[in-house]
Amino acid sequence: MKFLLIMHMNPQIFESLTEEERNAVMDGHGKFIETIQQSGEMIGTQALADPSTSCVVRVRDGLPAVTDGPYLESKEHLAGFYLVDCESKERAIELAAMIPDAALDGLGIEVRPVMFSAGMEM
Repeated sequence: MKFLLIMHMNPQIFESLTEEERNAVMDGHGKFIETIQQSGEMIGTQALADPSTSCVVRVRDGLPAVTDGPYLESKEHLAGFYLVDCESKERAIELAAMIPDAALDGLGIEVRPVMFSAGMEM
């Protein structure tokens, strides 16, 4: 089964960490990647740029309207993800708990089953 392990970021929480704590989080991602590569469960991972670099496209009356953003009420934003192929939801939860961000107060890892992957056998 494929699962997306979604990391949300709250810059205020991350900035409140010491440099040593931030480095431990980053090092922890390297160890996590190594773990899921060795187990054969990793499909891919991507980190996303800060939302200030993004835009939102909406089509109205057949014309695209592009705005800076997104401008969300929430302080959190999508920071990145791991796409894994594992035996069960329970294993996906176990993997999510290994991601260092899951141990930070105020943050968590969303575990979501993948319903469809274009060009990929499910």
